Amino acid sequence: MQTNDPTLWFTLFPCPSHDAHKYARGHCVVIGGTTLTGAARLVATAAARAGAGLVTLVVPTAISNTYRAALPAHIMVEDETDDRCAQLQDPRRNVLVLGPGYGRDGAGVIRWLMARGPQAAVVDADGLNALADKADGLKLMRAGDVMTPHAGEYKRLFGDMDPQAAAKVAGCVIILKGARTIITDGTRVIVNDHASPYLASAGTGDVLAGVIGGLLAQGMPAFEAACAGVWLHGDAGLAIGPGLVASDLPDALPAIIARLISENA
Repeated sequence: MQTNDPTLWFTLFPCPSHDAHKYARGHCVVIGGTTLTGAARLVATAAARAGAGLVTLVVPTAISNTYRAALPAHIMVEDETDDRCAQLQDPRRNVLVLGPGYGRDGAGVIRWLMARGPQAAVVDADGLNALADKADGLKLMRAGDVMTPHAGEYKRLFGDMDPQAAAKVAGCVIILKGARTIITDGTRVIVNDHASPYLASAGTGDVLAGVIGGLLAQGMPAFEAACAGVWLHGDAGLAIGPGLVASDLPDALPAIIARLISENA
């Protein structure tokens, strides 16, 4: 078991070339819900700050104006349609982040996961609850996907199973969030203690899901994206310190990423 550190994953960290364009940096699709709209907005903002070239938030039509009024112009908002395949048919939309603030519409979560084509998925919060509620829900997960449960969500999904064994069952990367976060793909196990106790605040997990989605969108492999996302999230928490609220975290990322690239160039 190793300790999370940039030396483990920086060689795969996305550093855009001078001739890069937005489509080369990936397109992250975030699925928003009807009630906790702030959660999906945190995800979308974090994905953009982590470097995704485009971020689109797909939301229920009835409240789409609520999202549009609260998001910056560089994050697109689209109305949800009954044909989820239409939302995901463009192969440039290469990552789906699902769960934060979605609500307990488990059937909706499952339909989104079933509708995706080649997209990798980051599943958190209500997405995890939907998988736990559906028989064989874990079969919807793939090798390039990432699950980000806290201890309660993990127990619903896997009971007392060891995280490494759980990742083998799920067939994807698992991030078991906590004071010492465990990241595993079923073979490798990394422990992260590079974090701040002030991250124990509502919405910070939504930011983590967005950061990982942004890294995946840029082509970083799932396990390394999970490790890098957890480290960046923890470093942002350490930089902000007392008084931290979740919305502070995305704005802290650019300086941290710039320092990371400079120190490892």
